Amino acid sequence: MKIKSILLGTGLAFSLLACSAKDADIEKEINAKLNDTPGIHVTVHEGVATIVGTCDDDAFKKNIESSVKSVKGVKTVINNCQIPEPNVEPAAAAVIINSDADLDKSVHKIVDAYDGVSATVVGGVITLSGEIKRDKLQPLMQSLQELKPKKVDNKLTIK
Repeated sequence: MKIKSILLGTGLAFSLLACSAKDADIEKEINAKLNDTPGIHVTVHEGVATIVGTCDDDAFKKNIESSVKSVKGVKTVINNCQIPEPNVEPAAAAVIINSDADLDKSVHKIVDAYDGVSATVVGGVITLSGEIKRDKLQPLMQSLQELKPKKVDNKLTIK
């Protein structure tokens, strides 16, 4: 009777093992389910599914995990998906605005080199007046912009 019970128990254990899904079959089913998600790879060992790859965001990562959990034979899921850091643009450099007195001195040093041009500085705004030749306008404006004023108001007449 004992031998019969042992054989029956052993037979039952083998039949349960034969009925449970094999790791290779589970992995095949998971990969078929995730066929349209490149960058994700799943391996299965003793019913434990391990997910690796790159997920777009946390919701996508959870969705993949749920899909893997829903496959028959998966006991546990280890989700090692990485979510890349977002590309963050560096902050713009702070604009330094010179005080009117400093700005006025610097503007006059530049403007004195251009005959017929005068400038005033009020509240960080440079106002140009007078006449200038077309070929000298761009270098003048470039030199003034390098002083980082709030604005350059060009009221020059081009000859």
